[in-house]
Parts: sequence; structure tokens; C-alpha cells
Amino acid sequence: MQSRYELFVGLRYAWAKRSNHFISFISVTSMLGIGLGVAALVVVLSVMNGFQKELRSRILGVASHVQIVGLGTPLRNWSSVADQALRNPSVAAAAPYVMAQGLLSFRHSVQGTMVRGIVPESEDRVADVGSHMRAGRMQDLRPGEFGIVLGNELAVSLGAKIGDRVVVIAPQGQVTAAGILPRLRQFRVVGVFEVGMYEYDAGLAFIHLQDAQKLYRLGESVSGIRLRLAELFDAPSVARQLARAIDDEVYVTDWTRSHANFFRAVQIEKRVMFIILLLIVAVAAFNIVSTLVMAVTDKRADIAILRTLGSAPADIMKIFMIQGALIGVIGTLVGVLLGVAVAINVDVIVPAIEQAFGIQFLAKDVYYISDLPSDLQWSDVVTIALTAFALSLAATVYPSLRAAAMNPAEALRYE
Repeated sequence: MQSRYELFVGLRYAWAKRSNHFISFISVTSMLGIGLGVAALVVVLSVMNGFQKELRSRILGVASHVQIVGLGTPLRNWSSVADQALRNPSVAAAAPYVMAQGLLSFRHSVQGTMVRGIVPESEDRVADVGSHMRAGRMQDLRPGEFGIVLGNELAVSLGAKIGDRVVVIAPQGQVTAAGILPRLRQFRVVGVFEVGMYEYDAGLAFIHLQDAQKLYRLGESVSGIRLRLAELFDAPSVARQLARAIDDEVYVTDWTRSHANFFRAVQIEKRVMFIILLLIVAVAAFNIVSTLVMAVTDKRADIAILRTLGSAPADIMKIFMIQGALIGVIGTLVGVLLGVAVAINVDVIVPAIEQAFGIQFLAKDVYYISDLPSDLQWSDVVTIALTAFALSLAATVYPSLRAAAMNPAEALRYE
């Protein structure tokens, strides 16, 4: 019991009614400040995680986990390359594709786009575009029927709808007696998709693989092979394994390289927001310094009596560190509970605020992600809680050292 008296006295100082109410006010303010800062950090990082997850799902709804392309030339023996890739236990599915530039013409409108030739049945196994169809189906792309599926923004720009016939103009010309003429073909619109990424919705069109091979005169060759992995975060390591395992001269890339700018931007924003909001916690935590400095001044006589009874300076230091740490712990716990509650219910709280005040935080005609997504990750919560507690503990060092260095004779002289 004697070895634990620092804890007893420290807790008693923290909870006892004070003659100086200003010290109690600063203590409560410090707790609330730490709590609000921690709660803000938990909510903001959860929303940033939600945006990152939403962005990843939308990008990978069209892009693949891993792509295998020829080195400067189309893949001729693509079926053999696909078989070699599927031998890797991490590869779940493979699909050939043709990717080329083209011009789409409809009535008086002309739009540049990327034309992707696919096999709908295989494409469904490596991408999720089929689940983002606004009209029609991917399965309506049949070889020889020259159907085309447009991105929603692209369809709006052209003014085309289901059943209309658009002209696809290939940039590779054909030599005739009259000179070099562009190669073109009429396609019927059989579907419209919208994945929520402007890059795809305004600049991508799908046709059947065989129709693309005919239009771009590739014969039996393809531009490359798209792979879906069992675990998307294994993409970099799997890409390296495939580059060593495949016999042909190919280039293997993964989604972390092809769309690194998007995810790097979100990650940088997340780190910056963490630092900025951590300053709120730091300011609240260092209010503990003011609280303890005044507490030390208020308890000069008590400190002197404890020293004369045999307490070591380290024991006095522990008493005030315990008192400050308790403020930090309570503030951190309140902030974590509040932050987790808000982060889990963002999808309910935000619409309620929008409806109550008649506002919209993310307008649908401006932002493609019109709802605030939230993805609570407990690793972030633990990091925030430990950081807040460390800042609170650091704020107790100076006042505790000052209390430990107090001379008992000087403190009791005027008592």
C-alpha cells in the first residue's frame, strides 16, 4: 500500500473539490478539447478511408488488378500466356482485351474515346462494369453484330441512346487509289454504363473482342490480358512473379502502378489531415500544463508536508503525472467513443443534417461520390488514442518536475 500512495494521492487530487474553481474549469476544458480532437481525428480518417475504398472499388470496377501486354506489339499467342498466368495460385481469372483509340461520330457530334474489345463472359470475371449498367447488358455484345456499350457521359455528349447507330472511326487508315482513307464501321448502341469515374464514363466504349480485331486488323492477336487476383493487395508481388514465370516477352503491370496518382493523393491528404487535426489534440493536451502548474502552486504546502514525511522527489513527480495522465485518459476515451459512434453512423447522421437544414454537402451534379463514405479502421483508432495519450503524458513532465524540485522549507515558510 505504501508503494502505491502516489497513485492514491494523484487520483485524490484529480477528483477532490478544489477551492480554486478556475483550475477545475481548465481541467474540464482540457478533457473536452482532447475528446473533441480525438473524435474529429477518428471521424475524418474514417471518411478518408471510405473515400479511398470507394475510389478503389470504382477504379477496379473497370481496371484490372494485373495487366499483361506485349512489348510494343500485340500478343499473338495470348491463350498460352493466359494459361501460364492462371497457374499462379493467386490469379483467379483472366480475360483477353483489345485497347485502341477511336473517334465516335453520331449526327453532328464527334468524340474521341478509348475503344476496348472484350469477351463479355470473361470480362465479368475480371471487372465489375456489368454491375454498373444504366441501360442494356454487357452480354448484348455479340460477335459479328457490331454492338457498342458507351459510358454515360460519352453517350450524353454524343446525344446517343439505346438503338442508335454510331460510327467508330479507327485512326489507322487504309490505302486506296484515292489516297489514305480512315477505316470506319457503324455500331449499334446496346448499353450504357456509369461507374462514377469521369475518366471512364466520358472516355471509354466497349465492343466485342472479335469486332475489335476486325476493326483494327489484329487478326487473332489482342492488346493484352487482364487478370483478377484473389487478394488485390498482392498485385505488386504477383506481377513480379508473373514477369519471371511467363516465357514470352511481355510487360506486366498492376493497378498500384497504373493508378498510383489517385491513391497517392488520397494517402497524402489523409496524412496531412492527421497532422492538422493532431494539433487540436496537442493544444488541448498542453492545457494540462496550465492545469498542473496552478495545481502545483495551489498544493505547495501539501507537497512540502509530503517531502518532510519522507517522500522522494520522484514520488512527488509521479503524483502530478498521474493527475495529468488521468485527464488525458478520460479525454481520449470520451473522444474515441464519440468518434467511433459518429464514424459508424455517418451514413445516417449526414443525411439527417442535410434534410434538417436543407443543404447538400456533396451535390450530385458536381461530385460523382455524392454520399460521405466511412470505413472505420481500428488500427487508426488505436494510433490516435496512443498519440493523444502520449501528448497528454508529455504535457505533465514540466509541471511534475517543478513540483519535485520544490524546497519544503521555502514552501512552509509563510504557512
